[in-house]
Amino acid sequence: MLRVLGLGPFSAAETSITSGRFIHSLPRQSQCLINFSKTGCTVYSTTIMATSTPFNVTGPNFEYYGYEVKMNGWNTPSEYLSYVDKHWLQFEAPNPMLHHLLGVLYIILTITSCIGNGAVIWIFLGTKSLRTPSNMLIVNLALADFIMMLKTPVFIINSFNEGPVMGRLGCQIYGLMGAYTGPGAACTNAAIAFDRYKTITNPMDGRLTKGQVTGILLFIYAWITPWVMMPYFEIWNRFVPEGYLTSCTFDYLSDGSRFYVVGLWFCMWFLPMLIITSCYYMVYKHVAAHEKSLKKQAEKMNVDSLRSGEKVNMRQEIRVAKVGITLTSLFLISWTPYAVVAFTCTFGREDLITPFISMIPACTCKTAACIDPFVYAINHPKYRLALQKKMPWFCIHEKEPTSASDTASAQTQNQNHPNA
Repeated sequence: MLRVLGLGPFSAAETSITSGRFIHSLPRQSQCLINFSKTGCTVYSTTIMATSTPFNVTGPNFEYYGYEVKMNGWNTPSEYLSYVDKHWLQFEAPNPMLHHLLGVLYIILTITSCIGNGAVIWIFLGTKSLRTPSNMLIVNLALADFIMMLKTPVFIINSFNEGPVMGRLGCQIYGLMGAYTGPGAACTNAAIAFDRYKTITNPMDGRLTKGQVTGILLFIYAWITPWVMMPYFEIWNRFVPEGYLTSCTFDYLSDGSRFYVVGLWFCMWFLPMLIITSCYYMVYKHVAAHEKSLKKQAEKMNVDSLRSGEKVNMRQEIRVAKVGITLTSLFLISWTPYAVVAFTCTFGREDLITPFISMIPACTCKTAACIDPFVYAINHPKYRLALQKKMPWFCIHEKEPTSASDTASAQTQNQNHPNA
């Protein structure tokens, strides 16, 4: 006979069978499943698990003391449980301190990102010399990072309440904003790479016009919107909680999610990365060929170099291209883990993904949104100049760019007076 002694949420119960399964009623829910043998007993439910050790294994009765262990999702509203995949419910609930630490981390990341990206938007839109069509792509990227962090109050509130207290509405808001800003950042990085390719390889006629940039941005969001709206309205896929159930994303665990995950990855990760890689590779080839040509020409003219105004301008454009490459690298570092987690679960190895592991990609992409603004401050020459003028206390010492005429005059003087 199995006797479950009444401890924690359990009331006393017993059954005459000596091994197998026993259904036992609990105060907090209708029933739970007990697997037991002579060596131990485990109680499973959707919200509570209890493990125990034998108290008395001699004689006809087996007695067990049980203790409560909260499971992931223990405080999830009942009407919301249908959106929670059973995979997440098999794990123990994390220590409350972990929830609180994540909440504090997200508060710090949100404040840092909003200030940094807000400064980028303010500087680029508030400085006349920076309001170029090409720079509007950078503004759009900063705006995507800014909006992505505006959804974090949902996560923060859930974390400090140790569960999804924001319910379905909070999940929809969180998922919708993330679905727009993540792919939006990927496609914008691709547009920036294309702009750098056009500008550097064809500096006279290759710059994008205002109309072209507007068309590119409209195309980006027209390209993204179907992939966002289908899960939002649950036409194809849906937004569901993940990990510790305090954040939401598209469903990558259900059987019917495979084609959506593959399609989303191909359109919002693979294609942008293909464009980015191709554009920056062609930029590299062009710059290398240009440097080789200038070196040969300088040797023919018996001078050290041909540093014309065009050369100075190209150097500045290359610095801007380096900004794009750095931002793309950050995007890869931050969003690739999400793709790995989604593909791992989609193709049947969800056993490798714990709630803690699923939280790592969420933290990396938020961290990248904080780092992006500092990439501009370090590498973008005109942004640094504007920031230096608007915030002189920021300790940025960017030199004014040398004009083409000044450069040419300096070269002429050096050639006429080589020993001066």
